[in-house]
Amino acid sequence: MNRRIALPTMGIWLMPVAAEAHNAAGAIDWTFDPCVVTPLLLAAAAYAAGVSTVWRHAGFGRGARPWQTLCYAAGWLALAGALVSPLHAMGELLFSAHMVEHEIVMAVAAPLLVLARPAPLFLWAWPSAWRPAIGGITRAPAWRAGWGAATSPAIATAMHGIAIWLWHVPVLFDLTITHMGIHRLQHLSFLLTALLFWWALLRNCGTGAATGHLFVTMTHTGLLGALLVFAPRVLYGAQTLHAPDWGLTPLEDQQLAGLIMWVPVGTIYAAAALLLTAQWIARSGTAWEPGDATHLR
Repeated sequence: MNRRIALPTMGIWLMPVAAEAHNAAGAIDWTFDPCVVTPLLLAAAAYAAGVSTVWRHAGFGRGARPWQTLCYAAGWLALAGALVSPLHAMGELLFSAHMVEHEIVMAVAAPLLVLARPAPLFLWAWPSAWRPAIGGITRAPAWRAGWGAATSPAIATAMHGIAIWLWHVPVLFDLTITHMGIHRLQHLSFLLTALLFWWALLRNCGTGAATGHLFVTMTHTGLLGALLVFAPRVLYGAQTLHAPDWGLTPLEDQQLAGLIMWVPVGTIYAAAALLLTAQWIARSGTAWEPGDATHLR
């Protein structure tokens, strides 16, 4: 069997051994970066306050359905788990762990947060006297034009794809390991473009077009993953520098990262496309309207 093809699979079985080896050298701790933790806590507090206010005035389940609050909680926990838990610290040392972190942000947390539709709840978290002014910002022509362009399915898919490919340019990706500010910018761009991408598909797109955009994204991310798997040499020197501490060679770590992007993440996009198709079939007797995907449960 070709050694380069076999190594990513071998890496999966080596991970427990690698973890034990690294634990012997030093523990992997939670990361409490104020620039990450503060927005997370504010988002959780604002959402909780908004839901509490809406349900107090309108009754339980009105304005925010229970399944939507569960989606928000799951999305928030996934985001916090990716950016604060020991996975983030592992991502500083292992390319494959870093890839898992990114994919949780883009393919798990982002769609869950979009399905939750938290924006109206955030508005209700503000004092009643401030809400008209804040809500008025979103009705301004400039805001509506900008938001409409950013959430256009074609533009959102393109922006998300550009962000993914741009940040995987080896010199830029390695910079995220050595410069904290650039690392934060990478994560922020992944999250924001992923939110726009999933919003465009689930709120602003017909099922056929949404499935097409998912297929395009699955294809180009799969291609990028395959390039990492079959690359004949290490492309990310700084990111894979500590792979031997985990029982992997730098090339094995890079190949395992590519395999994670190629197969599990592709499966997520394919599953989303199948769900949208099933939704369309179930509603075949009625006309599909943009935004119907928000009723997925």
